[in-house]
Amino acid sequence: MNKWTKLTLPLLQPIAAIMVGLLAGAIAIMIAGGDILETYAEMWKGAFGGMYFFTNTLSRATPIILIGLGAAFAFRAGFFNLGAEGQMVFGALSAALVGLYMPGPGWLVCIVAIIAGIVAGGLWSVMAGYFDARFRVNLLISTLLLNYVAVLFAGYLVAYPLKDRSGSAAMAQSEMLDNSVWLPKLISGMPLHVGFVLAVLAALIIFVLLKRSVIGYEVRMLGGNPLFALFGGVKRGPMMLGAMFFSGGLAGLGGAVEILGSQYRYIDGALSTADYAWTGIMAALLAGSHPIGTLIASIFLAALQTGGMGVERNTEVPLEVGAIIQAVLILFISARFTYSFLKRRKGNKSDGTAV
Repeated sequence: MNKWTKLTLPLLQPIAAIMVGLLAGAIAIMIAGGDILETYAEMWKGAFGGMYFFTNTLSRATPIILIGLGAAFAFRAGFFNLGAEGQMVFGALSAALVGLYMPGPGWLVCIVAIIAGIVAGGLWSVMAGYFDARFRVNLLISTLLLNYVAVLFAGYLVAYPLKDRSGSAAMAQSEMLDNSVWLPKLISGMPLHVGFVLAVLAALIIFVLLKRSVIGYEVRMLGGNPLFALFGGVKRGPMMLGAMFFSGGLAGLGGAVEILGSQYRYIDGALSTADYAWTGIMAALLAGSHPIGTLIASIFLAALQTGGMGVERNTEVPLEVGAIIQAVLILFISARFTYSFLKRRKGNKSDGTAV
């Protein structure tokens, strides 16, 4: 296998999944009575047709990229972290609180708010890891259930003690951050902010970390073959806590940059209804937990969402066509995991028990 084949082989399954998703979307468009080429052209224009739409897509992709990278890192280590939503929410809430109540120059408050978001998301993730290491609580279940705790607790805070009393009484939200704390825009008058640069840098750093460092090798070894990793001296407990903190920290960073760069306050339900967390996890699974692939998949999934809005504005086809494509991608990913699981079980039965 030459180097080019080795680099392109991991892309075959994601590309196949995207093609199947687009084919399913085409069928849905036909059922809705729309023109396939016209609809996809409008979807492209809504996502990339002009500087505003292009930067809007990248802005929407920013938290998805960071959450996807965190999920991908945990998956590479062999831990299925489904708590990205709660970790993102706590990261966003912590960033908002620091931005509101910390004194000092705006640039310093912004940096501390970002760090607070990373720490809050990481610690919330580590809690689930500790439950697994200390009490053998299933990591998948604990991370999933902790999402509800985080979302409801944050919602209570902005609905009662931290509620903005100066604005609409109907909105459960914090006060607006001072504009000196906001993340700078990359292009004046456009929605894209510095958070996107942080997301790209995070993808590059994780790629190098996994490929070129001892820690990255141990992470890949633990995720690929836990028994071999154990014999190689890799301790599962500390590695799990570290991987979970790193994963949750990236999700918290995603929430922090969304607050500091786009929303400028914490609004109850705004992050959950935008579906950043589950879209990020889908991007990681679609890319096979590859950092650069996760970056590309996140932009693609964000383009489906922003492009779907353009479709609804300019055609008779509803924006749910983008959701249909995403649903087919989920089915494709689930089928791939099911096939791998059944193949592994069949292999274990045929090989017998090692002695």
